Amino acid sequence: MITVEFNDAEVGAAIRRIQEHLTDLSDLMNEIGMFLVQSTGQRFADTETPEGVKWAPRSPVTLAHYKRAGQKFGPILYREGDLKRSIFHQYDAGSVTIGSPLVYSGVMQFGAEQGAFGAAIGKDSKGRDHFHSIPWGRIPARPFIGVSENDRTNILDTIQEWLSDIAAA
Repeated sequence: MITVEFNDAEVGAAIRRIQEHLTDLSDLMNEIGMFLVQSTGQRFADTETPEGVKWAPRSPVTLAHYKRAGQKFGPILYREGDLKRSIFHQYDAGSVTIGSPLVYSGVMQFGAEQGAFGAAIGKDSKGRDHFHSIPWGRIPARPFIGVSENDRTNILDTIQEWLSDIAAA
């Protein structure tokens, strides 16, 4: 058997740096999370899913409701901008999560059928009895959280750059 020994201080140091960083990927996970929050925010401007499919338009019933109530509306899922502003990320040594703490974010992501959450019974602002389903109509899913092909490519590029920076440090 022939053994070849390669002793190069610079290569050895680079390998040790990579090994040390691979036990705690917090910096990498934070960078990926920040990117995904930005990418998710762009979907509100593009009004499309992570797969590039346009979100369902507002129904005529919803538009009529907004008009009767004198409510303004902007792009889909962006009436006041709260949902977009609520997107955040959390990370640790080995993972990153993005999401929204808003109660209705899951309904916007996955949709809901009319009455899926029961009904509201009470008095309106004029003292009249009212009863309505919650939600009062079907809400189509409009996924905004996810990883697009472009996101996937950027994540892989970020990982490659991160590993290159560690090895070169």
